[in-house]
Amino acid sequence: MASVKNLKKDINFVIGDIIEAVYLYEMTTTGKPTDATNAIIEEAIGTFDALIQKVNDKKVENRKAHLKQVNKDLEVAANQLVDKINAL
Repeated sequence: MASVKNLKKDINFVIGDIIEAVYLYEMTTTGKPTDATNAIIEEAIGTFDALIQKVNDKKVENRKAHLKQVNKDLEVAANQLVDKINAL
């Protein structure tokens, strides 16, 4: 892990790409949002908020291990969101 700044950028880029993929799906199929796509976008935003909050938590004992866990959480959450997009 290089830095907290890079971790925050990774979270932003990954979640942003997932939301962009949902918008592309909407444009290529129905042309408008559906309940399913809105739910995925809301979940992505909630995941973003939760991960950023974890990164900003400075009251943890082992900060390095905590940030590595946040990085793993990002990967798991991103995979789950992509699976939901693929299931549409």
